[in-house]
Amino acid sequence: MKVAKFGGSSVASADMLQKVANIIQEDAERKFIVVSAPGKRFDDDIKVTDLFIKLGEQHISGKETESTLQQITERFLSITKELDLSDEIVERIKKETTFLLKETGNTAHLKDALKAMGEDSLARILSAYLNKIGLNANYVNPKDAGIIVSDQPGDAQVLDSSYEKIYQLRNKEGISVIPGFFGYTEKGVLTTFPRGGSDITGSIIAAGVEADLYENFTDVSSVYCVNPNIVENPVEIKALTYKEMRELSYSGFSVFHDEALIPAFNKNIPVCIKNTNEPQAPGTMIVAKKENYNGPVVGIASDKGFSSIYVGKYLMNRELGFGRNLLNILVEEGISFEHAPSGIDSMSVIVRSNQLTEKKEERLIRRIKQELNVDNISINHGLGMVVIVGEGMSQRVNVAAIATTAIAKAGVNIQMINQGSSDVSMMFGIREEDIDVTVKSLYQDFFESSMPVR
Repeated sequence: MKVAKFGGSSVASADMLQKVANIIQEDAERKFIVVSAPGKRFDDDIKVTDLFIKLGEQHISGKETESTLQQITERFLSITKELDLSDEIVERIKKETTFLLKETGNTAHLKDALKAMGEDSLARILSAYLNKIGLNANYVNPKDAGIIVSDQPGDAQVLDSSYEKIYQLRNKEGISVIPGFFGYTEKGVLTTFPRGGSDITGSIIAAGVEADLYENFTDVSSVYCVNPNIVENPVEIKALTYKEMRELSYSGFSVFHDEALIPAFNKNIPVCIKNTNEPQAPGTMIVAKKENYNGPVVGIASDKGFSSIYVGKYLMNRELGFGRNLLNILVEEGISFEHAPSGIDSMSVIVRSNQLTEKKEERLIRRIKQELNVDNISINHGLGMVVIVGEGMSQRVNVAAIATTAIAKAGVNIQMINQGSSDVSMMFGIREEDIDVTVKSLYQDFFESSMPVR
């Protein structure tokens, strides 16, 4: 029994939906289908979810909405007409959207309801098309599927009580087509997951029905060991562990949101990333444990947009609770941190730069000086992170040596190294403008060189 999730690029047009239908038809084990909203058909296209978000913003600000609603309607009509489906499906989309705009008073709930319309509408269209070609398919609303979530608009978390209800889907005949991205609170209020939440829905359904496999169909045939926009034709990864995938996703890989696979991980369900345009390709398997480790590094991730808050104080190591007090100030200022390497008289806290407004930065410096009585404090922007990932890395003798040598050969200054107790990753802080040359050099030495790693 399989759960198959199809991303935005896989359902962007009628032609792609026909490919999706063929994939479903080819394997009777694909009983549970989760879909995203239609994505981009070409580079300059607009995702349907973005159109719904735009519609909501126009309505809330009192602007004219008819042209955007017409754009949404035409997008879905282009799909239903080519699939020879009834226009009633699109008329329903238009009526439901208009109703939401008129009747939903709570702004947060309106935004969530509109954001969910893309997935919900596409699930209805796919279900209708599957029946048209002779398959027994049913649209299943997330409430009926049993997806119960916390009351956090735009950031919902699935509740444990969901899984027993979702398991009952196994008893349904035919194919269940479920819209991704949202669930319902215990009070019955539609609430969305974070952006990219259709992956989360797929993982939740896979965990709930205890699937043998969760297939995630996208527009790539596998996960690459490095961003192909940086390195041309990089090595494909045949297998990853959950830990490796989470580290890579968190550190800049765009295949999954870093928390998307947690439900599947908790139930030890294998995940396969596959290409809708090349469904016969083996793809990349994500599993709890790999039987074979091809090398100490499975992938290299990179990301920009970090800032370093450096704090120095003589005899800091003797001051009980200094680190906690520093982090408490960040909490009170609404700032989350990514890394916190420290020395005996200094501590650096790495944060996402978009959390630091000019006023917040000034207030932060003032509070740390006054409340912690530090000797010096500075905030540096333009920091990038490069992370090498691979389980068992800390047990290999010369991984760090190869990495630092590669970065030195690229002529890049390392501003920070952080591995700590991690057995899966090693992080290097460098200037943003040095990311590409650093990644290329690391790729050369870990994936193209014959340097031995014990």
